[in-house]
Amino acid sequence: MKLAHLATAAALALLAATAAQAADPVMGDWTTVGGGTKVRIAPCVSDTAKACGTITWMKNPKDKAGGPLKDVNNPDANLRNRPLVGLQMIRDFKPAGPGKWTGGKIYDPGGGKTYSSKISANANGSLKVEGCIGPICQAQTWTR
Repeated sequence: MKLAHLATAAALALLAATAAQAADPVMGDWTTVGGGTKVRIAPCVSDTAKACGTITWMKNPKDKAGGPLKDVNNPDANLRNRPLVGLQMIRDFKPAGPGKWTGGKIYDPGGGKTYSSKISANANGSLKVEGCIGPICQAQTWTR
């Protein structure tokens, strides 16, 4: 009987954590600078306490041959054949307060580089996305 109560309590705690993240203003669909790509930020599949982001849409998702655009700039040759739509480009962000997430990584498929990153909701409803090399960060503003 105690095991059943423990399992129920664990399931309720997980649901509460997931509901809190769902209400976080960082979660949801975002359009990148220039409007050519949409990224969905949600709890990571591998660790729902963290946030991840996946490319869900591209304005021009096809290559010259009519196939899907691929991750051709990836430094790992084994990953260069994967389509960009469906690619996880943001991973492992940890909550750092309401609307703020840090400690994550962001992958730039255009250059094939991965950067330390942090994301935060702006008061106007946009999203500040920062890619960092050491202490120097470059920010972009994404919109809903």
